[in-house]
Amino acid sequence: MANYHYDEAGNMAAYFLISVLAIILVPVTLSTVTRFAAGHPKDPKGCQCKLCVERRRQILARTKGSPLKMILTKRMFSVLLGWSLVAFLAYKVANAQDENKVYNPFDILGIAAGTSEKEIKSHFKKLSKLYHPDKVKATLNQTIDEIEKRFVDITKAYKALTDETIRRNYELYGHPDGRQELSMGIAIPSWIVEGKNNVWVLGIYGILVGGVLPGMVGKWWFGNRGRTKEGVSAKTAEGFWKGLAETSGITEVGKVFVNAFQHERVTKVGGDLRKVEGEIEKRLGKDWSELKSSPADEASTRALVLLYAHFLRLELGSKALLEEQKSLLLQTPLLLNAYLSIASARSWLSPTLAVMRLHAYIAQAIVPGRRSLQAQLPGFAPDAPADEVDDLSDVVRQLRESGDERAEEAQKAFTGLGSLEIVDMRFKVIGERVVTPSSIVFLLVKLRLKDLSTLPIDGTKSEVAEPEDSPSNNEIDEKFLHSRRDAEEIEVGDTGVAHAPYWPGLRKPGWWLILADDKSNRIVVPPLKIMDVPLSDPSKERNYRCYKLQFQAPPNVGLFTWKVYFVSDTFIGGESCRDIVLKIDDVSALNAEEQHLEDEISDPEEDTLAGQMAAMRGGPVKKVPVAEEDSDDSLTDDGDEDDSSDSD
Repeated sequence: MANYHYDEAGNMAAYFLISVLAIILVPVTLSTVTRFAAGHPKDPKGCQCKLCVERRRQILARTKGSPLKMILTKRMFSVLLGWSLVAFLAYKVANAQDENKVYNPFDILGIAAGTSEKEIKSHFKKLSKLYHPDKVKATLNQTIDEIEKRFVDITKAYKALTDETIRRNYELYGHPDGRQELSMGIAIPSWIVEGKNNVWVLGIYGILVGGVLPGMVGKWWFGNRGRTKEGVSAKTAEGFWKGLAETSGITEVGKVFVNAFQHERVTKVGGDLRKVEGEIEKRLGKDWSELKSSPADEASTRALVLLYAHFLRLELGSKALLEEQKSLLLQTPLLLNAYLSIASARSWLSPTLAVMRLHAYIAQAIVPGRRSLQAQLPGFAPDAPADEVDDLSDVVRQLRESGDERAEEAQKAFTGLGSLEIVDMRFKVIGERVVTPSSIVFLLVKLRLKDLSTLPIDGTKSEVAEPEDSPSNNEIDEKFLHSRRDAEEIEVGDTGVAHAPYWPGLRKPGWWLILADDKSNRIVVPPLKIMDVPLSDPSKERNYRCYKLQFQAPPNVGLFTWKVYFVSDTFIGGESCRDIVLKIDDVSALNAEEQHLEDEISDPEEDTLAGQMAAMRGGPVKKVPVAEEDSDDSLTDDGDEDDSSDSD
């Protein structure tokens, strides 16, 4: 009959917990130690104007701290607590008694296996003198029962090696007392299976399996179902879709965008914004009354006030309100990207450009719709009326010529803006000279950033070297077109942080590439986000980086005059627009060899089902050549048949 032993000491549970904790703690500890060993983050390269330097100092100050502060974090405390628990469980397991230890009389007597019987008897006499109950006195750490048990174990071990009957029991059953009960270990405490605890155990099990687990799964399921793939609320996306119009400009887009915050999670501190709102109303006047009428609830109104406080660069007067504004601003890129996806899905050019431009207005803290380029430079007010300047270099030049004290800081900020330079732009089709109807076309663009610190500001234009159309460059371009990447894989280096002194984080410059037909206000291809554009380096042979946009050519022949937009997500006015013409030629424009290759690709073979159906319709099919061996075999077979018929 089996004897069941329950894990009253919790040793099996300790092994399980050690394994689970080790799986979690090892990667977390490695990442924590790596982060701690890396030390403080370094001041990144970027704009050197005083406003940007101070902003980076504030951002890094939040991440920096003394070594003691880096240690006394929740993450480090959790790691130390976890390893302390592992050490405690390991110590408990190491000192636990093994109840299923195999009986070994040699170990009990303290002699080596194979010792002769004479030596065993001699050693037993020595042990009897030392451990006989009459010879040993009880102490605080040892009771009389323990002393007697030890001597009984020594006697059994001695007899198991000398007495024939007892030795036979040991050899047959592994124990001097003969056959033992079969012991089965169960890795749970006995109180779990006791009848009096059935109600409690089943109740806890029902709560965990029937309540907690479905609740966690349901929370995850319904939480994800209520959000789009961009990570915004489904109600927010619905509001974007309904509020969008084909002719929406940046003002209309901004009004719809503010209402998105009523469905999003934004840190709310409940501070008083009446004073801030009064200052906004004082500066904007009637425009503020129109804007305030658009929000649908209190959350949207609060978001509107905090956004326009950012646009007008107002002091909130409260650290809590600053944190709320920071949380709101850092959430705007996610919402605007979702808004952009909806606008581009409807192929409307005007609202798509408006959403893209709203990124830059938020980054530079300028009131949307007021195209004040000079407000991006230090020393200029954000609510200044829209100027007629098309190039910030003209503003910097005028400041220098007039001896304005803002000229030096304006020059530093101008250098940190980053200007995109379009080196080359063309349509390409893999393996073909011309673009044919419905072919797969690539818009290949070559871009780099101008080094504005070396540009003259006296009004003269610097010469730009055009890229050489060499065989090596063409080979690299062809290899890039065959790849699956949207950007050429090159070493870009650190391009630095953009000039954005009012943005609550470090911001890298980026652009969107859009191919559109402005005459019909339609987008030809969904926009492509361009990042990590290299800084111009004349010493390099390929002083640019390639990007590609793939689409299918129109099915009809003709000339298509489109525009290519490069819209900045950081700078107002930091966009370029170029005309481009796509010529769709008929297949007859290909030479004979290319046409033959085109026919071989398109026409089905005559011995296939598709070829037979095409032949029935009178369409072209590809002839299958007959092998000479097959023709010889057929002739031989025919000859054999004739010979056999003649003989008959």
